[in-house]
Amino acid sequence: MLTIGNYQFSSRLFLGTGKYPNYTIQKQAVDQSETEVLTFSVRRMNIFDAEQPNFLEELDLQRYRFLPNTAGAKNAEEAVRIAKLADASGLCDMVKVEVIGCDKTLLPDPVETLKATEILLEEGFTVLPYTSDDVVLARKLEELGAHAIMPGASPIGSGQGIINPLHLQFIIEQAKVPVIVDAGIGSPKDAAFAMELGADGVLLNTAVAGARDPVKMAEAMKLAIKAGRLGYQAGRIDKKEYAVASSPLEGVSERG
Repeated sequence: MLTIGNYQFSSRLFLGTGKYPNYTIQKQAVDQSETEVLTFSVRRMNIFDAEQPNFLEELDLQRYRFLPNTAGAKNAEEAVRIAKLADASGLCDMVKVEVIGCDKTLLPDPVETLKATEILLEEGFTVLPYTSDDVVLARKLEELGAHAIMPGASPIGSGQGIINPLHLQFIIEQAKVPVIVDAGIGSPKDAAFAMELGADGVLLNTAVAGARDPVKMAEAMKLAIKAGRLGYQAGRIDKKEYAVASSPLEGVSERG
């Protein structure tokens, strides 16, 4: 089981809810993924107006835990305001802190992320900050009390996969809270690799929603994350410089 704060999850796949061709395909993909955590940007949700289209209306809301994010925030003050807006909707007290510091790369602002995380923790939120793959920053977020760390694999929506596995490995080795790899996952191979490195979970959106067949990709990601987790638990063999025969050579007849 994956434990984050007071919550426990069987699935280690966190799935975003944006960019799907329509709500029907979104629902089918979510169902196929068997995720228990759905993430969404508070900015694009009509929380308080029941007359407006709602991307959650096709879903059985009792089946999922919601993880609103503060996408669009440029500083800690904005992130806190967005988080409180989500909390007021009564959907969940978990929040993914996302403070973007660069419009071109959409990489997070480390200073404002720290500030927002500290404030929201004091307010009683279950806080999961989105961060770069900086091991020192990840440690500082954990020391503040963050309930999980969410380092990016590569820039948001880029599909580049894990571009710095060494730094990600450093974060995973040192973290005492769950590490959820977020952003940049492009294929099931990327998701499996993250889990093989020891990540506790993977959050993705575009890789599924933007696939030619989102429903089939959702299933592929589900299986990849399970496979990667099993591989991590089983332990891979050491890499060797030269070939090592799989079958014993004793008893093999020699040519005269």
